[in-house]
Formats: sequence, structure tokens, C-alpha cells
Amino acid sequence: MSEPVGSSERYSRQMLFGPIGTGGQSLLAGSSVLIVGMGALGTVLANHMVRSGIGCVRFVDRDYVELSNLQRQMLYDEDDVEQALPKVVAAERKLKRINSSIKLEPIVSDVTASNVELLIEGIDLVLDGTDNFQTRFILNDACFKHNIPFVYGGAVGSRGMSAAFVPGATPCLRCLIQPGEGTAETCDRIGVLSPVVDIAASYQAVEALKLLVGAAQSRRTSLLTFDIWNNYHYEMKCGEPKPDCPTCGTHEYPALQVNAANEVASLCGRETVQIHLSSAFDLEEWENRLASSARVERNPFLLKAYLTEGERIVMFPDGRALIQGTDDPVRAKTLYARYIGM
Repeated sequence: MSEPVGSSERYSRQMLFGPIGTGGQSLLAGSSVLIVGMGALGTVLANHMVRSGIGCVRFVDRDYVELSNLQRQMLYDEDDVEQALPKVVAAERKLKRINSSIKLEPIVSDVTASNVELLIEGIDLVLDGTDNFQTRFILNDACFKHNIPFVYGGAVGSRGMSAAFVPGATPCLRCLIQPGEGTAETCDRIGVLSPVVDIAASYQAVEALKLLVGAAQSRRTSLLTFDIWNNYHYEMKCGEPKPDCPTCGTHEYPALQVNAANEVASLCGRETVQIHLSSAFDLEEWENRLASSARVERNPFLLKAYLTEGERIVMFPDGRALIQGTDDPVRAKTLYARYIGM
């Protein structure tokens, strides 16, 4: 379509809403957001951002679409599963059909201390679509270091939570939750209801819109938690930044310290260990190498090697490998060394 990014017809109902109006819509059209994680939360966030007319939506995810995703990850379908598409590739295809007038920047990658500052370059706001606190603390530290608002969200079981963290105006995530204090419950362990995902991400999305149009007076200043099954709703005031907080107090940003431990990570509740020791994999080359020792499937985005030991190695062009079928880093590294080499 040839319509401009701020098309009055497309966004007419949103522009009729007084706090946004034509001026706010123009601000949205000139904004860039980053969504980290294109799973349940991320797909809802991307849908809202694209339909709202955000000028540039950058989104990053390390994974590909699986059948168990379809219950709650709204941008994907069975064809994406059949093709084993990376989530950002499948999402881009759907989002282009929703709004072809904005810029989409899909990135197949893991978010680490090594690359996060490059990923947030030119970004006005970061939306949390992740499923783990390790990545959230990386985002939190990077955003506060570079003065970028960070909108946190989470959903598990029937519970959801959300908060907006704004450098210079609010405490950061680390002020409220210390590393290691985040819940160990995951969707893969206790399940999740699809409606709670939509609600949590929608709370995030509306806080993002407030921030992007400059409606600071309407911003929620609490950490919201709710349970839609047990009819529970609670807001905890975020308070003031802690003077000794290593992120927003002393500006040390500990999550941005690169170390070797970040190269091997067990993906909680998924019987999967991610190993990132290579800068790149040539998938065609590795298909030929592994064909004699494993059953191999390859598409333009990833390679799957089904091992005789029972596990599976999934390799990505950016140098990442997922060892699926184990949550033991030692076992995963053994298989990695055996088939790929350390």
C-alpha cells in the first residue's frame, strides 16, 4: 500500500481518542521500539505496536515456531511449525500483512551483554517479551545506561504482571527484584492461559503508548500483578530509586559485564541448553558434515540434527546451537564437543 505511515484513515479511531489525537499519532509515527522475545507476550506487543502505527518496530528472538506455541502466540500458525520458521521471520510475514506502511526490523539472535547495546541503538523504548530474568536484567541495565524507557511484563499460569521503568523518573527493575529472586515458575512447568498473556501485554502496550506520546501524567507508577482465574488484582507502588542500586544508583550496570558463563545457558523448563561459542555457522557446510552421523534437516534459517543418543542439535547461522533433550549443561557441552567441537 502507498499510504503514509501516519495515514488518518487507518488510525482514525485512535486519533479520535483525545490524549493521542493527531499530534500523538505523529509522535508514534516517528518512534522506534524494540521488542525482545517474540513468544506469547512479544506477539501481542508486536500486534499492538504495528496496528498503532509505530514508525519502526524492531524485534528479536532466538527461537523457532513449535506446535506448543500456537495455543498463545497469536502471530503463528501450523504452516510456520511445519516450516520450522524462526519466530521473527514468521512474525514479519504476518505483520507486513497487517501494516505495510511501517518499518519492520526482524533479527534472529539471542540478546546478550555483548550485543544488547547495538540492538537498542536508535530505539525510543524497549518492550519486554522475554521469559527469563537473566535477559530482563540485561535489558534493564542497557536501558538505564542509555536513558531508554523499559516496559516489563510477564505471564505464567493465570497470573500476569507489568511495570514501566523510566530512567530519571522511576526506580529500575533491579530496585524491585534482585537477581535470583525472580520466580522459578515457567509456562513450560506450570502452564499458562492465553487470555492472561493478552492482558499482560496489553497493559505493557498502553504504557508504551503513553510514554511515546509524552503523556507522563497518565503513566502508571506501580508494579501491577493480577490473577484472572482467582480474581486477584494488586498494585505495589514502585517508590524511589535505591541510592545503592548498581544500575540506577551507582551506574555500574552489572548485567552488561560480559563473561564466559553467558555462553552456555540452560533454558528453564524446556530441556534445552543453548551454547554460543562460534561467531557463525555455515548451515550447508554443517549439513554435509553431520549427514554421516545424524539425521539432518535444514531450511534457510536453521539446521536440525537428530542424534543417535536421543538428543537434537539445532544450529543457527549466528553461531548459536540448542542442545534439546537435556537441561544438563555438562551433557550438552559433551554432545556439542562430540559433534561440533569446542
